[in-house]
Amino acid sequence: MEQRALCSGPIGRRAWLQVGGLSLGALVTGANPNLAQLLAIDEVQGRRAISPDFSVILFWANGGPSHLDLFDLKPQAPAEYRGEFRPIRTNVPGIEITEMLPQLAGMADKFSLIRSLHHERGEHSGATNRFLTGYPSRASDLNDSEFPDIGSIVAKQLDGGSREIPPFMANTKFYGSGPAYLGPAYAPYMPSPNPRSSTGANQYDPIPIYRTGAATDSLSISPEGMLALNRRRELLESLDSLPRTLDQRGTLPTLEGLQRRAIEMLASPRTREAFDLSREDERTRLRYGHTHFGQSLLTCRRLVEAGVRFVQCQAEYRLRPETGVTSNWDEHSVNSHIFNSYREKLPSFDQSVSALIEDMHVRGLNERVLFLFCGEFGRTPKISNQDESRRPGRDHWPRAMSVFLAGGGLKMGQVIGATNRRGEEPVARIMDSNCLLATIYERFGIDTDTSYFTNAGRPITILTTGKPISELL
Repeated sequence: MEQRALCSGPIGRRAWLQVGGLSLGALVTGANPNLAQLLAIDEVQGRRAISPDFSVILFWANGGPSHLDLFDLKPQAPAEYRGEFRPIRTNVPGIEITEMLPQLAGMADKFSLIRSLHHERGEHSGATNRFLTGYPSRASDLNDSEFPDIGSIVAKQLDGGSREIPPFMANTKFYGSGPAYLGPAYAPYMPSPNPRSSTGANQYDPIPIYRTGAATDSLSISPEGMLALNRRRELLESLDSLPRTLDQRGTLPTLEGLQRRAIEMLASPRTREAFDLSREDERTRLRYGHTHFGQSLLTCRRLVEAGVRFVQCQAEYRLRPETGVTSNWDEHSVNSHIFNSYREKLPSFDQSVSALIEDMHVRGLNERVLFLFCGEFGRTPKISNQDESRRPGRDHWPRAMSVFLAGGGLKMGQVIGATNRRGEEPVARIMDSNCLLATIYERFGIDTDTSYFTNAGRPITILTTGKPISELL
């Protein structure tokens, strides 16, 4: 086992509770294991090396965004298909997107669109499992994926290098995602997760990956180093309960060593500073916007700059009650007025995503950081009016979807694939969604023929189908 640097001097319980930066208590809420436990499991299972310097920001439109109203509009289709928005030209001849994204339209040379991905799962969690793992699940409506998702695979493949910052981070757990049989060592570190996000619930407040500004919020400890008594008790009980029986072969570091590594990671300047948006110039913060989208994406950029290799963040938005009841992109008629919903959230999306892309280019991150915006599927081409108010909505549609990409050292300024005149199914460059996963694994330098063993001892390769998208590479 390689030598790991330890912080100087002994660390007592008081130091654990008074360390600045992220709250260690956030690691022991609910069913989430604490970081020391994750590190313990990590020592047992080991990691494999990733060679390229490459990172991903996945801005996940949980619920499924409408391809026909964002990136694949059909202005010549019948009214019950085309919707209320019109396409506008971008700065790349031949590429058009919705009129609701004017700032992004001015930088189409810096992003690419894939319009011809598809898969076969039409329910939320099953589709998320299918899209992010490359495998169909046996169960539907599953909270946890049956196969490791892409972020967990990346975490598994990482070598045992610097531990100054967690390599895989998220604002919360996706419905139908997870490390599956790889184990909790390869789940994302989540500063302040909401367990409801991993259920069929679609009504909860947007979940921050950024500092909320509360005096003792879940991402910080107060200047006085004080925590609520129950939080102290939970933390100490969690640290004391780490199973020593894992060290049956004498290969694990001591409990104290695992605690030291956890505190090094969470108390390191790199981790603390990554979450400190006050270090950003106010003009930059204004450019992103003082909104959930803006603060989320600015924090994501800071995380990958600090060394996080895979950041996933749900693109949630709290609608006005008269517009809809959900905070995700599941725009059924019974959930929201889809067009009014987009009128509310797309201006913020346009501002924040264009700011991130612009910022990535200014900082030179566009060659090594890939930004992805997508969801588990698209929406039905034909508009429906399920709600008694007769407001318009669209249903689940895995037969066609659009994916928005920027950066990553990939070829930008292009549209790949096409759907038919009503947006119902791909008709050009038809691709399974695994092709997107294969492309990302290719950029990470991960061999998709690599196998991992399930809990039953069965070897499963990372992917069995899907080839990298040559137009991007």
